[in-house]
Amino acid sequence: MFEAAVYKSRRKVLASKMNSGIILLPGNTEVGMNYHDNIYKFRQDSTFLYYFGLNLADFVAVIDVDSNESMLFADDLSMDDVVWTGPQPSVKELGASVGVSKTAPLSSLYKVIRDAESHGRSIHFVPAYRGDAKILINDLLGVAPSEQKSYASLELVHAIVSMRSSKEPREIEEIEKACAIGSEMHRTAMKMCKPGVKEQTIAGMLDGIALQGGGQVSFPTILSQHGETMHNPYHKGILTAGRLMLTDAGAETEMNYCSDFTRTIPVSGKYDSRQRDIYQAVLDCHNLVPTIAKPGVTWLSVHLAVSKLMTERLQDLGLMKGNVEDSVASGAHALFFPHGLGHMMGIDVHDMENLGQVHVGYDEVTRPIDQFGTNALRMGRNLEEGFVITDEPGCYFIPELVAQWKANETNAEYLNFDKIETFLDFGGVRIEDDVLITSDGCRFLGADRAPVEIDDIEAFMAK
Repeated sequence: MFEAAVYKSRRKVLASKMNSGIILLPGNTEVGMNYHDNIYKFRQDSTFLYYFGLNLADFVAVIDVDSNESMLFADDLSMDDVVWTGPQPSVKELGASVGVSKTAPLSSLYKVIRDAESHGRSIHFVPAYRGDAKILINDLLGVAPSEQKSYASLELVHAIVSMRSSKEPREIEEIEKACAIGSEMHRTAMKMCKPGVKEQTIAGMLDGIALQGGGQVSFPTILSQHGETMHNPYHKGILTAGRLMLTDAGAETEMNYCSDFTRTIPVSGKYDSRQRDIYQAVLDCHNLVPTIAKPGVTWLSVHLAVSKLMTERLQDLGLMKGNVEDSVASGAHALFFPHGLGHMMGIDVHDMENLGQVHVGYDEVTRPIDQFGTNALRMGRNLEEGFVITDEPGCYFIPELVAQWKANETNAEYLNFDKIETFLDFGGVRIEDDVLITSDGCRFLGADRAPVEIDDIEAFMAK
C-alpha cells in the first residue's frame, strides 16, 4: 500500500473531474471454490485499489463529489472471526491508513444511498464484472444486472481512465518489480523446456514463482506446443523434439501491479530453419515498436506499421504476395496475425478493460476498426507519457482458418495457400514485452528481460 496522501490526492482529483453527486465504488468479496469457506485467493477490484488501497474483502467506498468527503463501509470482525483469522485492525484503523476518517458498518451504506436519492443526487458507478457487485448495485439502486452496463456513469468512467492511463513513478516501480518476477518465470520455462517434460510441470512451476513473489499470476498461464491457439488454457501435452513451446505468463506484485511476457522457444534447444525464419520475422516486428512508438503517435499506426513489416517478411518467405499497402488494407495479414499489437497494462493486466475497451483504448479521433484482426486491437489511441503497453506481435498457422480462407478465396490475391499449407503443423510464434512510453520515445520495462534474440535463447538453453 502507498502512503495515505497518495490515495487522498487521487480521490480529490477524481472528485474535481466530476460535476456533482456521489461515487459508489464496491470492493470485491471472497469467492468460494466449491463451498463458502473454501475460497480462491482474494483479488481486490483494481479501481477500488487505486483510490482506497485496501486489499481486503467486503469493503464499499463512497466519494461525495460536492463535499470531497470519502467514506468506507465494512464490518469489524466478530470474535468468531478472530478465532479463525487472529486479531485484525478495525475498519476505523484501516480507513485512517488510507486517509479516510469516516467509516461505518456496511448496513449504513443503504441509508446513505437512500438519502442521496431522496435529494435527487446522481449516483455514479462503473460497470460491474462480478456477480456480487452486480447484486449489490441492484439492491442499492434497483438496477437489474442486465441493465447496469447502460446505467453506468460514462462521466465516471472517463474520469477514471484519464487518471489511471498514465502511470505515476511509484506505479512504474511496482510494474518493474512484477517484470522481475515475470522474467524469472520465463527463464525457468527455458531451463525446464526439454523433450519428454509435461507442459503442466512447467506451468505449475511458473505459477509457483508468481506466488513466491508475494502476489499471484496476472492471468492464467498460457503454455503450449499448440501456440496457434492464442489463449490456450490446456497444459496436457508432453514436449516433443522439433516443436515450439509458446509461454505467455506474467505476475502480480503484492500491490497487484502486473507484468505480461511471451516467449516462444524450441523444445530441442535450437530453432530449425523454418522456425528461425518465422521467429525472426516476428522479432523484427517486435523490435520495430521501440523505434516508432512515442507520445503523439497513435498505437493504431504502430500496429499497422508492424502489420506492414510482417507482410514484407512473409512475402520474403513466399507465404504472401502482392502490394504490401493493399494487402494490409484488405486485412490479408490477419490470417497470420489475427490480434492486436498490445493492450494497456497496470493494476490490471488488461488495464481498465472492465470500464469498457472503447473508453480505455480509443478516443474521439481514433475509433475501432471493424475488420478481422484489427478489430481485436484493444488499444489504438494517441500515446502519452506514462502509458504502459504490451508489445506482442505474433505469427500463427491456424489450420481451420487457413482452410476457411482458402475455400472462400479470402484475400487469395495476397496469399500463397499452397506454401501456407506446408506450415499447418507449425503452431505459432508470439513475442511480448512491456513498454513504457517516455517523454520522447519508449523503453522496455524489466532490467533483466528473459532472452529474446535467437542466439541468446539458444545459448541460454544450451546451459
